[in-house]
Amino acid sequence: MKKTMKRAHIVYVLIAAFLCGVIFLGVEYALNAPTWATDRANTHIFTRGIMTTAGKILDRNGEILAETKNGKRVFSDSPGTRKACLHIVGDTSGFISTGTHSFYRSQLSGYNFFDGIYGLKHGGRESNITLNIDSEANRIAFESFGEYNGTIAVCNYKTGELVCSVSKPTYDVNNVPEKLRTSPEYEGVFLDKAVSGIYTPGSIMKIVTAACALENIPDIGSRKFECKGEFSTSDGTIICTDKHGTISFQQAFNQSCNCAFGQIALELGAEKLTSTAEALGFNRSLSAKEIPLVKSRFHPKASSKADTAWAGIGQSTTYVNPIHFLSVMNAIANGGTGFSPDRIKTMGFAGEFVGRIPETMVKMNPETAAELKTMLRNAVRDKYGDDRFPDLKMCGKTGTAEIEGKKSTSVFVGFSSREDLPLAVICFAEEAGWGSGAATRISNAVLQYFLKYYA
Repeated sequence: MKKTMKRAHIVYVLIAAFLCGVIFLGVEYALNAPTWATDRANTHIFTRGIMTTAGKILDRNGEILAETKNGKRVFSDSPGTRKACLHIVGDTSGFISTGTHSFYRSQLSGYNFFDGIYGLKHGGRESNITLNIDSEANRIAFESFGEYNGTIAVCNYKTGELVCSVSKPTYDVNNVPEKLRTSPEYEGVFLDKAVSGIYTPGSIMKIVTAACALENIPDIGSRKFECKGEFSTSDGTIICTDKHGTISFQQAFNQSCNCAFGQIALELGAEKLTSTAEALGFNRSLSAKEIPLVKSRFHPKASSKADTAWAGIGQSTTYVNPIHFLSVMNAIANGGTGFSPDRIKTMGFAGEFVGRIPETMVKMNPETAAELKTMLRNAVRDKYGDDRFPDLKMCGKTGTAEIEGKKSTSVFVGFSSREDLPLAVICFAEEAGWGSGAATRISNAVLQYFLKYYA
């Protein structure tokens, strides 16, 4: 009897182990099967590690950006479009890890949980992806950058649709440069700077400092600040671009006065500034839908008054990710809700996955959003001039990000307040000088295209 019981226990243990193994394999399959099925060793999809068989990638207007013909991946006929859309479409070798070819390769292969890639292997049935991107807007943005590198992204702040996204440097996948991996000209070429880059923000960070001030200093709107071109703290000096004299909070914002905003940052202190920044997504792991973003960073040294002041101005160790900060602009424009910019419109054999639900990346107090919207509108109207943005009813802020050993980066963020053109934009033009120059010009060129064809 004892032997029988002992044997029964062993059998139970073996059964339990078997069931655990089945559950483990099931979980592994559910989590990793898409990756296994679309591994570069799979010759049904790849030839010597290069994707050759997959569905079409189309822009929002139906223009084919990539497709398979005669066992080979074929891209747009236009060299300008190929360069402008490189980082969104991606390459077939997977060097651009956030490109659609690489990041959504299981969807492009037509993979599903039950049949794997059977439809592709036996029926030639791939899955197509339609992007929210307008390839013509990308081409205009690319050409507007001229000699400068950098990035621009444009998003519909009411829906989260990412309608334009360009990163430079870039190259033509149909004419790959011989020195692509060795020339300084192509440094960072495989990086989509919109999602995987971070920049010193310069004065656009004053938007976050202003949000903190609006929520923590009751009389900030009626305050006056004195700017003599610089002011000293116990451990450093804050330098301004001009001597602005006695100015109000709005005037300080319009003039991008470092002295005023340095004083405001010091009054708020590192703890409150960090709290506001983190509430708006800084120091957090965020994603644009499925695509992970590099963290925006805000870590002022509480022990250093000069560092706290410079951090609130947008220098020091403050860094922003473009897509994240674009969502902050979405929140201001959209009454407090900042949708996550989404590049995908539809996926599936016949567009089965239609109407992706917008996801919120950033939340803001609606009252704060409304006040910031007014401040940004006043900045364009009273400082930069509406003639820089004809017919856009633009709200915005420029930035000049100073980087040691390099020329300043030109920065612009903003959005159209027209009901029929709900678009927000962020642009970084590297080593291009003042924010009121290249970044503003590039942003306007793209938005004028959308105004002409979409409004």
